[in-house]
Amino acid sequence: MAEFVRIEESPTDGVVILRLERPKVNALNQQVSQELLDAATELEDRADVRGVVVWGGPRIFAAGADIGSFPIEDGHRDPTGWTDVLNEALFKIENLPHITVSAVNGVALGGGCELSMTTDFRVCGQSAAFGQPEILLGIIPGGGGTQRLTRLVGITKAKDICYSGRMVPADEALAIGLVSAIHPDDEVLDRAVELIGAYAAGPAALVNVKRSIMDGLHVPLDEAVAIERREFIASFQTDDAVIGITSFLQDGPGKASFTGR
Repeated sequence: MAEFVRIEESPTDGVVILRLERPKVNALNQQVSQELLDAATELEDRADVRGVVVWGGPRIFAAGADIGSFPIEDGHRDPTGWTDVLNEALFKIENLPHITVSAVNGVALGGGCELSMTTDFRVCGQSAAFGQPEILLGIIPGGGGTQRLTRLVGITKAKDICYSGRMVPADEALAIGLVSAIHPDDEVLDRAVELIGAYAAGPAALVNVKRSIMDGLHVPLDEAVAIERREFIASFQTDDAVIGITSFLQDGPGKASFTGR
């Protein structure tokens, strides 16, 4: 039985909740990524499911990767084992035949933001915030963040968010198209289930619409993420990656002094 990811039934027929629960902040590590992959693999073959709500709970969606598990020792600075299983899980969720929505309470940062962007829609609470803060560690997003964010909000805004590592509050996320609706914090899950419930009651052709849109993107996402994967690995070879990650683990976020090497 999975420890951190489970499939829960909802009050609405055809709608299930893909629940992430890894205290305290739903940090994504290799085990969580594998459990997400396993759950999505189970869901893709369930004929009784028409809609999936991805939810991290009432307080936080996911605060990002488990940074303490990042490889920064000399001779072992290869993050592929960590990022490859995450990307496999995110592609599996993104390509589910069901209509999907992320219900975001609290923050969706780093891998959490990347997870939210794999779903068809995102709704969030009034106090929610999104972001790709990897640059503050001296590295770059490794779960499709540079690619999916650009496709959702445009190249200029995506550069701003990824270059700065800043958090994007709910009202800005709505304005730039990162989310489709904002709700009171305590209503986010119910409204997400309601949204997907409407699609779950729709025609089977929704699967075809989804497949057409996703397969018809002008640049194949797998090629774009392959480029990101290369640069993600390369970023771990810099001195600043060691400085940034070590500083985060010792002193918290945003306190590193980088050398430019």
